[in-house]
Amino acid sequence: MSATDTPASLTAPASPDAAQRSPWGEVLHSLLRSGTFLTGLFILLFWVVCALFGQYFVPYDPLASDIINALSPPAADHWFGTDQLGRDVFSRVIVGSRDILTVAPLATILATIAGTALGLVIGYFRGIVDDIVSRVLEAFMAIPVVIIALLAIVALGTSKVTVIVVIGLSFAPIIARTVRSAVLAERELDYVAAAKLRHEGALHTMFVEILPNVIPPILVETTVRLGYAIFAVATLSFMGFGIQPPSPDWGLSISSNYGMIGGGFWWTVLFDALAIASLVIGVNLVADGVHGAFND
Repeated sequence: MSATDTPASLTAPASPDAAQRSPWGEVLHSLLRSGTFLTGLFILLFWVVCALFGQYFVPYDPLASDIINALSPPAADHWFGTDQLGRDVFSRVIVGSRDILTVAPLATILATIAGTALGLVIGYFRGIVDDIVSRVLEAFMAIPVVIIALLAIVALGTSKVTVIVVIGLSFAPIIARTVRSAVLAERELDYVAAAKLRHEGALHTMFVEILPNVIPPILVETTVRLGYAIFAVATLSFMGFGIQPPSPDWGLSISSNYGMIGGGFWWTVLFDALAIASLVIGVNLVADGVHGAFND
């Protein structure tokens, strides 16, 4: 082989599938090859199935008391033991996923919608709009989410809707800041200038021209915020300001039984805590996988 010859393997064109694959197809292909994403997705889907259908396959009614068998340790008839009222912990853990997987995703969706709209506006208009709104958002983000939630819940009353709105609006400024950064880069590109030359309105330019091009960071931020929302819901329930009895919610169950740990009844708290940890880990693995897919 002469020095100018090139091996065929180095000049072969890309496979037809790779050449014809759209950008979103590339992202999906990367996700399906990501062990991190698939592991997180498996964990997340497990809890989603439990939330949707858990009541049909649990061995006991999660709300039914059985004082005679109260605080029984894990055994063949009660895999995770029973709590201080004799309720089956395994059944409560499985069914308890429903409330947190209803409230946390809805709060995250609200945060994403509000944060995206706000980020588009301040990133597109910049100037005094950006200066004023950004300072307000920074001041708002300086207050811990739990403090904001407690103040709002005390004022408005405890309900799932209140928790969803409070957590959603608390996370919206964080998403808005991410969207703003992406919009600042996009608004200087040629397609935005072309839209202005066509005399397109600001709303059309923001939501039709720019928004589709900032979807990747929005998706990544949404998955990350979902993990934080799960923690926020569990924390509020633990403090008595979130989901209320007689729900088998994980945070509420930990709050009701954590005093039992000192007496050696560890199972009344451990499995609910592990459920929260596993769900958050699953969401974070999905978020890492999504981030990696968009940055490949």
